[in-house]
Amino acid sequence: MTHMEFSHPYFGAFFMFLLTFGAFIATVFLARLISRKLARLDTEKLKSTLYECGPEVTKQPSSISVQFYLMALLFILFDIEIIFMFPWAIDFKVLGWFGFVEMVLFILLLTIGFIYAWKKGALEWHSIK
Repeated sequence: MTHMEFSHPYFGAFFMFLLTFGAFIATVFLARLISRKLARLDTEKLKSTLYECGPEVTKQPSSISVQFYLMALLFILFDIEIIFMFPWAIDFKVLGWFGFVEMVLFILLLTIGFIYAWKKGALEWHSIK
């Protein structure tokens, strides 16, 4: 190839995607840089002082239960399952039996994952004490 061809119909959309991605990264980096320069670093004393009334503030380790992450992963798993079912339902007649078998296998695979998570106790909510 001696030259590049820019006549693809989606080249403009792809270029705009790359440009938008670069602008987003630059904006995030610039906002992070500016916020670090403008942030006040002497607010630790203010955060630990009393406000009107109440117990004295003590620092506690912020530990978040793994259960929150497991629930979020399971939510995403089943959310993606539903997202894949919409186009399948719209083109059900066009896909025929092949599409039906593929969706049954997809649902079967996700059901096996759901049963595995259920047996491992991922759906049980443990009390945080």
